[in-house]
Amino acid sequence: MSFDDKLNQVLERVDELSSRLATETNLAPAEMVKLSKEYSDLSPVAETIRSLHQMRAEMAEVAAIIADPATDPDMRDLAEEEFGDLKHRLPDAEHAVRLALLPKDEADAKNAILEVRAGTGGDEAALFASDLYAMYRKYAEIQGWRFQPLEISESDLGGYKEASAQITGTDVFARLKFESGAHRVQRVPVTEAGGRIHTSAATVAVLPEAEEVDVQIHPDDLRIDVFRASGAGGQHVNTTESAVRVTHLPTGIVVSMQEEKSQHKNRDKAMTILRSRLYEHQRQLLHDARASDRKSQVGSGDRSERIRTYNFPQGRVTDHRINLTLYKLDKVLNGEALDELVEALIAEDQAERLTHLT
Repeated sequence: MSFDDKLNQVLERVDELSSRLATETNLAPAEMVKLSKEYSDLSPVAETIRSLHQMRAEMAEVAAIIADPATDPDMRDLAEEEFGDLKHRLPDAEHAVRLALLPKDEADAKNAILEVRAGTGGDEAALFASDLYAMYRKYAEIQGWRFQPLEISESDLGGYKEASAQITGTDVFARLKFESGAHRVQRVPVTEAGGRIHTSAATVAVLPEAEEVDVQIHPDDLRIDVFRASGAGGQHVNTTESAVRVTHLPTGIVVSMQEEKSQHKNRDKAMTILRSRLYEHQRQLLHDARASDRKSQVGSGDRSERIRTYNFPQGRVTDHRINLTLYKLDKVLNGEALDELVEALIAEDQAERLTHLT
């Protein structure tokens, strides 16, 4: 199927959906929802295609004026100028259509669960994990998103052994999904008296927040344990068994939550994280099945994969997946320049997927 045939197929499908939704009054509710969603998804694509067709039609009309021997010279000059402008804009219009045709990741519009964990490096790794957590909190504020901490486990020096948060807003997962992976830091630790540079790491996982309709969890598949919450150094936060540990037996996924004083609230938060981890688990299985023959240039997003280095002595941040280095370490960690990395990763992903668009 040629590129133009594919465009015409989309337009025909949109017309068919529009007609069915307008005339078929006996559609079952589920079918109505399904067709309405498809129409809603395809309508912006169709609009982009129609704009391209309109531009091509205008170019044909202007070309005919230029080719007509009877055309007034002044009119021909104006037509040639207009044709040049249309020809200049045409590649951008075609690129916009190709981007619109890319398969959508249904999770892109979802909110996200952020999980940051200290890796190799002891106390310094925990301090770096807290820096990353703060970076995403500041970035969320800049984006106008809501950043709600879920669980934070502090180290003795005030770093984070692990921390999680719920981030809600527009296109949260779409913009943060490439942050998953191993982040490396190179700097002189506060605990280092000799001034030597150490390398530490922390892992980041960004999960699309799953709703109950996305993941079916059977009660028989869960083991729920309650225990007494404790803080840093083993100091008891309270004397009741309010902390909750939820284990999903089929997958072995375990989620613990003790941030709230209420056992009920801790259980709700734990289930939110569990649904998101199970949803991501299902997405990863599907992704592996579809893409076993190739690996995306921006990486798999696996948490064991080193994706970025933060070098403090040189004031630089390097994303190894796209070989992009920014000498804006402070601004990246402050959330201000993180968008430059995010936009570059999104563009690289789009370019990679365009090469596989048939």
